[in-house]
Amino acid sequence: MMIGVGVISRKKAADVNGFVLGGRSVGPWLTAFAYGTSYFSAVVFIGYAGQFGWKYGLSTTWVGIGNALIGSLLAWVLMGRRTRVMTHHLDAKTMPDFFGKRYDSRALRITSSVIAFIFLIPYTASVYKGLSTLFGLAFNIDYKWCVIGMAVLTAAYVILGGYMATAINDFIQGIIMLVGIVAVIVAVLKQQGGFFTAVQKLSEIPVDTAGAIPAFQNLKGAYVSFFGPDPLNLFGVVVLTSLGTLGLPQMVGKFYAIKSERAVKTGTIVSTFFAIVIAGGCYFLGGFGRLFNVPEIYAPNGKILFDNIIPTMLSTLPDVLIGIVVVLVLSASMSTLSSLVLTSSSTLTLDVLKETVCKKIDEKKTLLTIRILVIFFIVVSVIIALNPPTFIAQLMSISWGALAGAFLAPFLYGLFSKSITKASVWACFIYGVGLTVSNIFLKFMNPINCGALAMAGGLIIVPLFSLITPKMKEERLTEIFECYEEKVQVTKKVVLKEEDSDEE
Repeated sequence: MMIGVGVISRKKAADVNGFVLGGRSVGPWLTAFAYGTSYFSAVVFIGYAGQFGWKYGLSTTWVGIGNALIGSLLAWVLMGRRTRVMTHHLDAKTMPDFFGKRYDSRALRITSSVIAFIFLIPYTASVYKGLSTLFGLAFNIDYKWCVIGMAVLTAAYVILGGYMATAINDFIQGIIMLVGIVAVIVAVLKQQGGFFTAVQKLSEIPVDTAGAIPAFQNLKGAYVSFFGPDPLNLFGVVVLTSLGTLGLPQMVGKFYAIKSERAVKTGTIVSTFFAIVIAGGCYFLGGFGRLFNVPEIYAPNGKILFDNIIPTMLSTLPDVLIGIVVVLVLSASMSTLSSLVLTSSSTLTLDVLKETVCKKIDEKKTLLTIRILVIFFIVVSVIIALNPPTFIAQLMSISWGALAGAFLAPFLYGLFSKSITKASVWACFIYGVGLTVSNIFLKFMNPINCGALAMAGGLIIVPLFSLITPKMKEERLTEIFECYEEKVQVTKKVVLKEEDSDEE
């Protein structure tokens, strides 16, 4: 079916604009599901839900709520319309392209593209890694063949149909995810005697002294409490996984392709609902992880294998439900993978190669280059995935910390304010990437908290540096922001005319 979607969509991928953005004519439901399915993958279901559910109990559900309210609702309200308007006005097809045109800097465009390409790779590896333990549970198939099969299938429909094929398949995969997560939660809780019995069992487990603030150590009931045993670190997870979407190229890129005002409004509602069900459901399910404290989740040295927690919870389900889970996680992972691959290949082609060594290539050759780089990126990610390092959550934290730490503030402020300077963008790039990379080697803080700090710090650094560094030329700024002043006609159900609202 996915290959078929790619074949049907190939007419929409006849040029660069169609391949990368679906011709900027993607409707509300496809855009909303493309956004949601790119957001949530095996990383959330297997990695984050397992690790943070174990650490924080039912309070982990706050992460899912944050994802819905900040990562989806706030992102759409703040950025949806403005991103569509300004990127269309500037004819920017990617996030690095936006930086180059918004701040009049070819160097910014190339640098941001390189940052995006490098740090999307660990995210891709984390997506693959989320499948390894699950396929080990469900099938007697070597994990490497599952990875290769998934990569080939994803490459096929992305190369054939580009963004439109990805969006349509995301919609199909999103439906599977919605049905699957509800079925799994019901089945797991039923195994534990129902919701109230499961909560009762969880409340009797004393807090792990290594994972709680001193006041909560050895306290019973903390895993079912409002903020859990470690509220500060829980807040760091909420910030990383929620605020980060406002600065990720593969997420923000969905706003470039929106068709109309109606698509923005409908997409906001649908995307938020999708996030509540999927993210809220995943983290809520993970909160019961400690009820499955069995030898399979421990390494020989006694350390907890966080990525094994959710698969262990699911291992006792009937075969039919395990099948649903496999399809659920595969759907979530393929939708995210296709988005990452399309973002990476288009960015590298349009923002690096066409700006440096391939300045004169025509539309047809540009499109061919993007397709070749789709294959290249998938091959690189498969090689890493066959021998992935560390836990899923840490891999994703590195990727999100660097990307959102570098891009979130310059992109967000750049949509709203004329006062943001080129130097402040450079400062944010250096800060976000520098903090993340130095923490990889020096390990001075938890990767999740480091990622959250990178994002929050950028929001402070950009306006501060903009106060003390040279502004862009006023004529150019007027030209960039004039798109917001263009007059449009709307119906009375949207805006009342002045004489209609006059109470004389």
